[in-house]
Amino acid sequence: MTPLSMRRYVAVLAGGAAVVVALILLSPGMGTVRVGVVEAWGVLLRGETSTPAYDIAFSIRLPRALKALMAGATLALCGAVCQTLFRNPLATPYTLGIASGGSLGALIAFKAGWIGLFCGFSAVQLFAFAGALAVVGLVFGMARSSIKLQDHALLLAGVTLGFFCSAMMMFITYLADVRDTFRIVRWMMGSLDTVGMQSAPLLVVLVPCWLILVTRARALSQFELGDEIAASRGVRPARLQLVCIVVASVATAMVVSVCGPIGFVGLIVPHIVRLVAGPDKRLLLPASALGGGAFLIVCDWLTWAIPGWYGALAGRELSAARLPIGVMTALVGAPLFLVLLRRRLR
Repeated sequence: MTPLSMRRYVAVLAGGAAVVVALILLSPGMGTVRVGVVEAWGVLLRGETSTPAYDIAFSIRLPRALKALMAGATLALCGAVCQTLFRNPLATPYTLGIASGGSLGALIAFKAGWIGLFCGFSAVQLFAFAGALAVVGLVFGMARSSIKLQDHALLLAGVTLGFFCSAMMMFITYLADVRDTFRIVRWMMGSLDTVGMQSAPLLVVLVPCWLILVTRARALSQFELGDEIAASRGVRPARLQLVCIVVASVATAMVVSVCGPIGFVGLIVPHIVRLVAGPDKRLLLPASALGGGAFLIVCDWLTWAIPGWYGALAGRELSAARLPIGVMTALVGAPLFLVLLRRRLR
């Protein structure tokens, strides 16, 4: 990097990291119950760990924000990688049917009534992870050729299997009773609910995936110029595609298994970050991860803030209501994407 680009690299990443740290520090004071930021950190500094304020701030709110950070960073990072690999601005990890496969696996576990924990994960989460990976395996099996991975074949196979999994989900929902149907619908809306540091096992899978994808940034920048140019500069396009898509699929499958399908993060965040950071993947990938984490934390705050604002305007008590996180990311992400699309067309 030139000195100018290095200064930009440090400035963008330092700014993004500062925003994320600020959001994390504010998160213990953000929620429907009136425990403010100052009160929350004051309770911690005084060592009052047995009070309700401490439990609300640091057993519910802070772990939820950290879970949003991990999920948002993963989805945005994988979205930026997929848009590069497919050379398609609409490509996301969900394009390969990962969300549909994970949802189908979770619904099977719901319907069968399987319960229990294994290595900190529930049966529903494990089946969601297995379903997502099964779909990815089928997509690769259909799209694999003797020379390279065919981009259009991967996309078509992913979309086709996604529709099939959606049809099977409707069939399972049709067979379920009222109670199971409610649980199924709520899971498919996405959730960041957590108590304590239950999402810590996520890091065991996600951290290696983050490192692998970020360290491929330079190769991805060359790949975006074309297979021939990338090969002339020492990049093996087929191997790069295989490694990045598999790693991005595993990371996304883990997020889907724990949080359910959360849309628009992997689509909208890389586009917004590209306006600030530029197209260089060495900066775009880590900046997208920071932006995705910040985006999902803010969307999580809006899930309880918007019902409260609406209740105040309508004269109703809705302060305890919370919108599903998947609904909120769609409400925020869709208008933003349309604005970006109109700007690009101009």
